[in-house]
Amino acid sequence: MVLGAVAVLARFTWLAPEVVPVRAVRAEPGRVESTIANTKAGTIRARRRAQMSSETGGRVVEIAHREGERVEAGASLLRLNDATHRAELTLAQESLRAAEASQNQACIERDHARRDLARARKLAEKSVVSEEVLDGLATAYEVASAACTAVGAEVSKARARIAVVEAELEKLTLRAPFDGVIAEVAVEVGEWITPSPPLLVAPPVIDLIDPSSLYVSAPMDEVDSAAVEAGQIARVTVDSHPGAEFAGRVVRVAPYVLDVEAQNRTVEIEVELDDRQFSSKLLPGTSADVEVILEVREDVLRVPASALLEGDRVLLVEDGTLTERSVEVGIKNWDYAEVREGLRADALVVVSLDRAEVKAGARVRVEETDGRP
Repeated sequence: MVLGAVAVLARFTWLAPEVVPVRAVRAEPGRVESTIANTKAGTIRARRRAQMSSETGGRVVEIAHREGERVEAGASLLRLNDATHRAELTLAQESLRAAEASQNQACIERDHARRDLARARKLAEKSVVSEEVLDGLATAYEVASAACTAVGAEVSKARARIAVVEAELEKLTLRAPFDGVIAEVAVEVGEWITPSPPLLVAPPVIDLIDPSSLYVSAPMDEVDSAAVEAGQIARVTVDSHPGAEFAGRVVRVAPYVLDVEAQNRTVEIEVELDDRQFSSKLLPGTSADVEVILEVREDVLRVPASALLEGDRVLLVEDGTLTERSVEVGIKNWDYAEVREGLRADALVVVSLDRAEVKAGARVRVEETDGRP
């Protein structure tokens, strides 16, 4: 009798199974998304970014705008010493004026010769002027006409020379190809810059960025290339704004898979943020991550993705004991998984699966959460 009482006491005291504390949530209806994310860090890039160098060499005499300044398309950014070219332009303009004066004189002489020839022909009809005189006047007119044409060609040549000098002069001024912000100026007044030699690229002297053209370039695993397409909604996180998510949309999927040796094969996608005013303030080169939303289901029974065991199983808390249950899982992401069958609403599902003692049959003490994963 005494031994029996001792055995019962031991069963419910020092020999009783250890009660394991677990965290659990209630299975409840909610929103579940099917998403894919980039495999490596994405990057903020600019569609319009010009890293510019001068077409010709020379000494810098003016830098019109500095880093951070906004400029309009066509604005002068940098000017090289143009004294020699301006002197050549003045010489070419003077040559044009001289050629035009010579043309004017030659054409006046041509017109005079034409009038003389016309009078002589009328007199020749009355036999007042001989054929020999008439031929001489005709020849004089042809010579004067040819001289006028020749000097006219010299005028055209002088104008072409001016156009050449003006084109060379324009090369000495570096202009903005589009509206943008100066990102970097890599030269100072007084320094010499030289154009790129053949087959080589000279370092840029000015870096111009269009802030309105910023987007996120993100590499996605090749296995997801068939699932992602332009127009899909995306969420973007930027390293410079930790904890914040920004809505965006896929605008381009690369038509090829990037095959780089010793790296996973990826396909590049481009995502533009819905808030263009905010995106224009981002810095190109900043790291960013993209999550593309493939499918959304509202008001479906869901559990935290962390509650799923291998083989689509969950642990339920029933009368203080853990019970294993197989479920049919629908779409899921890092946060939630849709449960199609095998679970009722309000079931208490364990989410703390990181200890070996959390298994079917264990006695537990529940620390119920607020339902968040």
